[in-house]
Amino acid sequence: MNSLFASLGIESWKPVLAALALPPVPLLFLVLVGARLLLPRRGLGWLVIVVSVVLLWLSACSGAARALSQLLLPPPPALSFDRVRELRAEATAKKPLAIVILGGGSEPFAPEYGVSSLQSPSLERLRYGLWLAGQTGAPIAFSGGTGHAQEGTTSEARVAAKIAADEFGKPIRWVEGDSQDTRENAAMTMALLKPAGINHVVLVTHGYHMARALRAFREAAGSAVQVEAAPMGLAKNLATPTLDWMPSTAGFRDMRQLLRELAGGAAGA
Repeated sequence: MNSLFASLGIESWKPVLAALALPPVPLLFLVLVGARLLLPRRGLGWLVIVVSVVLLWLSACSGAARALSQLLLPPPPALSFDRVRELRAEATAKKPLAIVILGGGSEPFAPEYGVSSLQSPSLERLRYGLWLAGQTGAPIAFSGGTGHAQEGTTSEARVAAKIAADEFGKPIRWVEGDSQDTRENAAMTMALLKPAGINHVVLVTHGYHMARALRAFREAAGSAVQVEAAPMGLAKNLATPTLDWMPSTAGFRDMRQLLRELAGGAAGA
């Protein structure tokens, strides 16, 4: 599917098509179908409407998103402190190891800073990647371009490199700023690391994105390079369980993220 978009020259349509394919648009359309069926087939019409409303409710519930994620895209566990110490030993022994952070979105212009900035998911990944680099001593690569909806702006990787240097006081050695999806993240980053002889990649991204990212990087790296998951954003929700099944903005966001990952994996992006 990804290659089809490229061959037709409509890659810039991907954000619009994704917005139309994800909740609530399909479910709202289903409600309209049910309403239309009320006249000729009253029973079927009400069934479609009830199912649509239930799915709309669940599409905004954190509990539903979490259950579906564990079923379809279970994230790997976070790196243990023992594993972090082992990675530090590898880096100290000068083994060809690199921490790769995947971008999660940028802001072309943040008026409060007067320059480009990172969206929250990207900043969270950067923070964890920099922390991991501080604990292990391994060098960092950041991968993130402009995205199909932000062409002509500063690449996310360059924005991240500036924030890492100016605000965290830590440099990013490899800056990959041309990719536009996870598949390109993997291909272009591995090409960047190859001259340095890197044969062990510690991959940093959110847990919900890790399955697709791991698959893309392992395909791009081949059998000669070990790709290890370092997921983040795995903290458990401490709210009352009942609230997990109440519609919320967080639940709506979580469900969209999950469905986007499933669609992206199916499309090979």
